[in-house]
Amino acid sequence: MNVPTMADMMAQGKQPEVLFWVGAAGSYDDRAKKISRAFVKILHQANVDFAVLGTEESSTGDAAKRAGNEFLFQMQAMMNIEVLNGYEVKKIVTCDPHSFNTLKNEYPSLGGKYEVFHHTQFIQNLISEGRLKINDSSILKGKRVTFHDPCYLGRANDVYESPRDLIKRLGVNLTEMKRHKSTALCCGAGGAQMFKDAEKGDKEINVLRTEDALETKPQIIATGCPYCNTMMTDGIKFKEKEAEVVVKDIAELIAEANNL
Repeated sequence: MNVPTMADMMAQGKQPEVLFWVGAAGSYDDRAKKISRAFVKILHQANVDFAVLGTEESSTGDAAKRAGNEFLFQMQAMMNIEVLNGYEVKKIVTCDPHSFNTLKNEYPSLGGKYEVFHHTQFIQNLISEGRLKINDSSILKGKRVTFHDPCYLGRANDVYESPRDLIKRLGVNLTEMKRHKSTALCCGAGGAQMFKDAEKGDKEINVLRTEDALETKPQIIATGCPYCNTMMTDGIKFKEKEAEVVVKDIAELIAEANNL
């Protein structure tokens, strides 16, 4: 796949329209890499001039901050801000709501001021500008879909409509869980919980959230976050429903609909 780095662009004296912030999950996790690839295919189809940082991209520091290590967060943030400002980056898009929230809300006070988009917002903009069209997909048409709101996209940043708008364009049957939008339940991975053992209780939170989803009798659980994707997929495995239900990022569904 043709994915230029900012260093390549700089060497050619070019400035891309947008920087794609891949994030830790999208870079290293085999399942999340598929989301990154699907989004890159969409960017190519819409002829978006973009670049990534490549090996110069480091963790945003989100997990360190949520786990209480403010010192490590600021070190990671300052290092990233130095790189981003060195490349004169103005606009960033990411598939990871954790990175989205941190770059958008926590970097400005440290000197990192950027226009930051979640990939569902960015794709919605491409559609409204006439640069991208979502095909009516015979593969997805009429499928029963439910959408899980990522905490850092929904409750933290009030972004509820762009993912739903994209899902509705796929010609699917969208059914909301009883806990959705501002009352949506966390998948269990936010706040650095992804990296620690579960606390005492009678049920894992991702299993509880998967039960919410299964009540809608979905064929597809749509997500907008690689960590939610992992947690919901694990929940589906726990419930032994892999044969009936798949967990897909919205970018993957759009890439599938457009035969990318």
